[in-house]
Amino acid sequence: MNYTTLISVAQLRQLPMQDGQLMVFDCSFELMKPAAGDQQYHETHIAGALRANLDRDLSAAVGAHTSSGGRHPLPTREAFANWLGSVGLGNQMQAVVYDRQGANYCGRLWWMLKWAGHENVAVLDGGLQAWVAQGGSVASGPQPAWPQQDFLLREPLATLATTQQVSDGLGHNNRAIVDARAGPRFRGEVEPLDPVAGHIPGALNRPFGLNLDADGRFKDGPTLRREFEALLDGRDPSGVVHHCGSGVSAVPNIIAMEVAGLGRGALYAGSWSEWCSDPVRPVARG
Repeated sequence: MNYTTLISVAQLRQLPMQDGQLMVFDCSFELMKPAAGDQQYHETHIAGALRANLDRDLSAAVGAHTSSGGRHPLPTREAFANWLGSVGLGNQMQAVVYDRQGANYCGRLWWMLKWAGHENVAVLDGGLQAWVAQGGSVASGPQPAWPQQDFLLREPLATLATTQQVSDGLGHNNRAIVDARAGPRFRGEVEPLDPVAGHIPGALNRPFGLNLDADGRFKDGPTLRREFEALLDGRDPSGVVHHCGSGVSAVPNIIAMEVAGLGRGALYAGSWSEWCSDPVRPVARG
């Protein structure tokens, strides 16, 4: 069985990691303390899991070619495929991603694998906390070595929206922009990371943490569907473009809409950090 959105602890424990058909990635990260995620992995991770660092592995290096702007620019698909092959992921494998920050960071790798044409990737529901709570095997220290693979890019299974497409969609009833940042940042009351406070005019606010229950797992599909339909208020779900500050925490909203049966929305990966970099682009507050 292939897993493409979420996978439970019980389901993951049934998949053998030793036969070359499964690869698990620890994507833990702390935005204000970039070195903390590596330390967290070194201290405790799912046994056999590899490390995927937001800055080092899932964003373009300074001076490299990029596929988006913003604070965490996407690498090219080719550069990403090279990294996947270098750590041992093959096209035939099931990938599972997790973090310990409420699916904030592992969703980035989930989306990027879809963008590379790899459908068989799922988020571990509840993250490392759920794994540990249910007695899953953990390890510490450096990551294991896997044989290098040739990861072949396939037709993208995720849609990357450009700044121009977002701009062209402003004011159109069939396009909805969903902003995953916290309410105070969306309203422009505070802005700790980017030079301009506010949001894209007409955007709807859905902080990504609203997708999770108190136990850190995604809400069930019917609940998520009701919540997103209320947010969209009659707008077509197929026209939704998701964004946040730098294209990372928007992905839990994409996953939640898919769990809700509302399709896989587009990602504006440059997000607010790219949008507000040009003073000509309009800004809304409140």
